[in-house]
Amino acid sequence: MEHTHTSLRRGWTTGSCATAAARAAWNGLCGDGFPDPVTIILPGGQHVAFALAAHGHEGDGAWAAVVKDAGDDPDVTHGAHVRVDVRNAPPGSGVLFQAGEGVGTVTLPGLPIPPGEPAINPVPRRMIRTALHDAAGREPDVVVTVSIAGGREMARHTLNGRLGIVGGLSILGTTGIVVPFSCAAWIDSIHRGVDVARALGLPHVAGCTGDVSERATQALYALPEEAMLEMGDFAGGLLKYLRRHPVGRVTIAGGVAKMTKLAQGFLDLHSRRGQADMARVADLALNIGAPDALVDAIAQAHSVAAAFVLAQQAGIALGPSVAHGAWATARDVLAGSGCMLDVLLFDRAGQLVARHGPYAV
Repeated sequence: MEHTHTSLRRGWTTGSCATAAARAAWNGLCGDGFPDPVTIILPGGQHVAFALAAHGHEGDGAWAAVVKDAGDDPDVTHGAHVRVDVRNAPPGSGVLFQAGEGVGTVTLPGLPIPPGEPAINPVPRRMIRTALHDAAGREPDVVVTVSIAGGREMARHTLNGRLGIVGGLSILGTTGIVVPFSCAAWIDSIHRGVDVARALGLPHVAGCTGDVSERATQALYALPEEAMLEMGDFAGGLLKYLRRHPVGRVTIAGGVAKMTKLAQGFLDLHSRRGQADMARVADLALNIGAPDALVDAIAQAHSVAAAFVLAQQAGIALGPSVAHGAWATARDVLAGSGCMLDVLLFDRAGQLVARHGPYAV
């Protein structure tokens, strides 16, 4: 992927920041002072040092905070203050996790954490447990409360609400490292959306490229919020996961430009992954009877949207051919899943331009 360029700086996940803060807070709780910087071990074995932003004692507990550095990734949580409070728990209770201000609580089934639990994912939990075990020589009996200042507001810019995570952000990370522009977090949230939909027993889900196609698709099929998967440009990420974790029916929807790219075999629909081939769009027009002058004009058009306007003015409907092509690309990825599949094309106003399916793949 061209954007994981070596000059881009890697960052640290909220899970790594919480682990470092927990380790420092534990030291403070034990009366040994707050190590600054504090060093933790990532799941891959790397030792990483974190500076503390603040620390202190409160009541019978101790706390420390680390500022999240997402490196050069455009991460909504970059600069967030991740605070962890640690206090003693009754003997035999082990490490207990609580969601503080700005950290969400899970309310729907299907996620790796059961409903009612704080949205602190399994790997960060394991990292925190390991760090405390290493510091104490055993698993201590403590309550670990993770908070993120402003996390409730930041969570509005994530997919948490749709996944049934209420009240704030999730504490995430599998490697502890943020790789710039890997888009791993977005693809992971698409997968978690499928998991939630399956756990709720939903028979029909829809992956849409943006807000316009999403609202139009949801209205067309009267789908619940949990059935709407914010696919964005990651058609491949959604379809490959659905092949392994199928649902009864899948709708793929988007604007004419993105769906034309899907029809041409692109599974990553972002413009930086390449543009639709206008010569192939012109061939589609030729195959449905467009006159030579229109075919030439479409081949020279600067965008798919412009080609659709030219065709529409001439009374030629490109939409059905594009919808059929997009359906065929998606079908090839879903092959063997048993899903029913349909594809919807919308214009910028949210009007349905064309549809293909639903047919079994």
